[in-house]
Amino acid sequence: MNEEVDVLFSNPYLSTLAFFAVAVIALVVFLKIFDLLTKYDDWAEIKKGNLSVAMATGGKIFGICNLFRFSILNNDTMMHSLIWAGYGFLLLLVAYFIFEILTPHFKIDEEIKKDNRAVGFLSLTISVSLSYVVGACVT
Repeated sequence: MNEEVDVLFSNPYLSTLAFFAVAVIALVVFLKIFDLLTKYDDWAEIKKGNLSVAMATGGKIFGICNLFRFSILNNDTMMHSLIWAGYGFLLLLVAYFIFEILTPHFKIDEEIKKDNRAVGFLSLTISVSLSYVVGACVT
């Protein structure tokens, strides 16, 4: 079985397709986890035109995909890439909670739901920036 998989992954087109498919599936799962943690329905708010939610969600998407970028570049196997991307995702979750703790004067989720674009942009920036920090640590 391993020989067949190695042959498939030696083809750059099939390898790219496999990494792409796994990254998209993981992105959907990770976004669902984020969606469960927020106090608003991301997609319903985006449908209503809430730019703050769109920015925060876009930052999460960029951050997660950026973690996959680094993990794919720095690992030989799909499993190691997925492990590192998953670990990076957990660190982004930690950053989300730290962001909430460090802003005691207001609730992040409430401000984003109210379309406070400054908070939405800050959330986007934190997700993107920290994905680069975590990505630089991926081995």
